[in-house]
Amino acid sequence: MKNIAKVTLLSLGFLFFGCNVEVLEQSENQILAEKKSLKKNKDFDVVEINSLADNTSDEHCYTVNLIAGQHHEIGTVTIDVEGDILTVTYTTNGDWVLGATHLHITNCEEDGFPTTGANNPKIGHFDYASEHEDGATQVIYTIDIGEITEVLCFAAHAEVNGPSEETAWAEGEDFGGNSWAMYFEADLTDCDDDDDGGTPAF
Repeated sequence: MKNIAKVTLLSLGFLFFGCNVEVLEQSENQILAEKKSLKKNKDFDVVEINSLADNTSDEHCYTVNLIAGQHHEIGTVTIDVEGDILTVTYTTNGDWVLGATHLHITNCEEDGFPTTGANNPKIGHFDYASEHEDGATQVIYTIDIGEITEVLCFAAHAEVNGPSEETAWAEGEDFGGNSWAMYFEADLTDCDDDDDGGTPAF
């Protein structure tokens, strides 16, 4: 009987200790998640537009096609610079809408993008991300990035809905993994040129 009581007490002790370890792990994971979330929400804003946008006549510093399902050109990703503010705009056309967007920007150095050992991008680790529940046709990221003095690399991913549900990437170079994920380089050093050559007012 004493042995049964000892075993019961030991079992309860292990159970209690195990629960405490699990709670501690959950707390640490929650703190890590919050830190990641704070990082993602620092110095950037997202604006959604839910009406059809026609920006084909607008001039942008840099424009690439947004490709869905590897074969469908469904819109564009554009880059603009004004002072220290970098603006990245996803725009869809036709029946396509944006369900979520993920964006990562690097200075094009090796290992600048979060990737797996097989060179596939870790989209969940991208610095900027947003979900769009109302079927946005345009999503605008404005990012305080500081002075741009070099070529930047962009990985712009989206989850899109239209005639079908698809993954979409801004058109560019292959990551080199077994997926069709892409990134592109853009020299934006001359984008913010406010000098119109006019005579200054005194």
